[in-house]
Amino acid sequence: MVKIGIIGGSGLDNPDILQDSRDLDVDTIYGKPSSLLKAGKIHGKDVVLLARHGREHTIPGTQINFRANIQALKDIGCNYIISTTAVGSLREEIERGDFVILDQFIDFTRHRNITFHESFKPHEPIHTSMAEPFDKNLRKILIDSAKELKFKHHNKGTVVTIEGPRFSTKAESKMFRLFGADVINMSIAPEVILANEIGIPYASIAMSTDYDCWKEDEDAVTWEEVLKVFKENAEKVTKLLLLAIEKID
Repeated sequence: MVKIGIIGGSGLDNPDILQDSRDLDVDTIYGKPSSLLKAGKIHGKDVVLLARHGREHTIPGTQINFRANIQALKDIGCNYIISTTAVGSLREEIERGDFVILDQFIDFTRHRNITFHESFKPHEPIHTSMAEPFDKNLRKILIDSAKELKFKHHNKGTVVTIEGPRFSTKAESKMFRLFGADVINMSIAPEVILANEIGIPYASIAMSTDYDCWKEDEDAVTWEEVLKVFKENAEKVTKLLLLAIEKID
């Protein structure tokens, strides 16, 4: 049985989109997730929505209980996770409003619980493979859906996750470009790490909202700019998610 977890999912709590919706107040061994879970159906499939930063965006990235979020989706039976995230572009060709179907990440966070494995059984260490962290089948569905909708998108991209809540310095932004990162955000790590550890296929739709601060002919990023571009494109994110959900089998 398919049950899809959506993390982020701006706009998807619209009752016209999510049928038979209801809020679920769940708890996990790691505490409560960032928000109530909103469960319902899209195209006849069970879907569960989770607001990563809380429904009123009150939780900074460092304070998100990522383990509780992923565990909660696992506990209620989600066997796929698709996330949405706003990102800053570190490449000229990734323009504002472009979608990037991420395939790699660089974890530049320092203060987060990044694993479920705080200890090992004697002589049974667990080292999860992370070579290909984003599920290839889910990524293909997202890429095919973006093509079908004729949305400007990039078939792959490396995201670097920083701690935040501050934005980068120019020196950092230029360094991340040298690292090979294509976009930057504050939320994908350790979310994708934990999904892999717990065995749930995970993919992410990144939307470029700005150019961080490396680009000399652009103003440095502001939260107001990020919000403006994201709101302008929220309907496109929703359309992409709806079509992708229809294709998941």
